[in-house]
Amino acid sequence: MPLVNVLLNGRAYTVVCDNGEEAHVRELGQFLDKRVRELSTSVGQVGDARLLLMAGLTIADELVESLTGIEERDKEIAALKAAALPADIQEREDRIAEALESAASRIEAIAGRVARA
Repeated sequence: MPLVNVLLNGRAYTVVCDNGEEAHVRELGQFLDKRVRELSTSVGQVGDARLLLMAGLTIADELVESLTGIEERDKEIAALKAAALPADIQEREDRIAEALESAASRIEAIAGRVARA
């Protein structure tokens, strides 16, 4: 299994990952390092463990908020589909039926004129 070096707050950590995941793990490490550095500038150096914990909690909070938002949007979409789709389909069917009836009447009128001629 490949080993990847991840730099967090100036310290190197070696991480094992699956084959082909090296670049992704490096990107995740860079993302986490950015968060750790942002926290260290705002709260100061409070130790690696505490900085990593704070960064992890911050990211987890953002993730939960995002997942909750996605869940709410999914519910809204489902409700809109359930409420709007049947009425929309019925309205379209009614318009199509009217157009077909109108076309049939015109065709019958034309056929009647052709038959008299």
